[in-house]
Amino acid sequence: MVPAALVSLAGPVLFVLHQPLAGYALLVVALGAAAVLSRALFRDLLVVAFGLSVMSLVPITTDISPAHMAVMGTAMILAVGVPYAVSRFAYRDHAITFPVRTGTPWTRTEKWYLPVVVVIGYALLPVYMLGTGVYMNWPAASEPAEITRLFIGTNGLGIWDELFFICTVFALLRRHLPMAQANVLQAVLFTSFLWELGFHAWAPLFIFPFALLQAFIFTRTRSLSYIICVHLLFDLVLFLVLIHAHNRAWLDIFLY
Repeated sequence: MVPAALVSLAGPVLFVLHQPLAGYALLVVALGAAAVLSRALFRDLLVVAFGLSVMSLVPITTDISPAHMAVMGTAMILAVGVPYAVSRFAYRDHAITFPVRTGTPWTRTEKWYLPVVVVIGYALLPVYMLGTGVYMNWPAASEPAEITRLFIGTNGLGIWDELFFICTVFALLRRHLPMAQANVLQAVLFTSFLWELGFHAWAPLFIFPFALLQAFIFTRTRSLSYIICVHLLFDLVLFLVLIHAHNRAWLDIFLY
């Protein structure tokens, strides 16, 4: 628990407090302790630490310029791709998987949850984004090219969140820790990253539970496609709110 918790603590240190030396020191101490305790734990925390380190080396912002999207996108690919490749080809344990087609149909509850997510997003996000002014952390997109890049960036990041925090971090922690502990630790990292992205003010009050719920749903369904659908529906509402927030005459369909 202690080495894993130190890795999780490095998230807020790196992404919220912006203290890279302290954050990297926590990762080094965590890996050192893991190496003493368990070779398997050390190997799994090593790839998590790699992903966090890669993301800490690039500006994590909502800048939708092609240059920034290319830099941040490259880091995101490395943060997910390298741990997957190491797990599959070096460790050969296949601990990291991305189960899209599970062959199991969604239950009635799972289907009904999807529109519920849209309703929650519709009720919550306009109040949060416009009430706090946090929408200013996102660029004002009004031209077709800007709107397209904002849409791609919003959805791409949502998919990456599930690939990294749930399918990678949570899956690896779950091999060594009980469900509740692994879930809390991944949710700390999930929330810290989104804080750095621009979800400030009281966003952790709904992002942290959302991260917990996503990992719980993934454990129950073993379906990456389902949790991505959940996330992208929420992000669709976010995208529409951002367009309205910066262009108040557009999409005037929200209550806040």
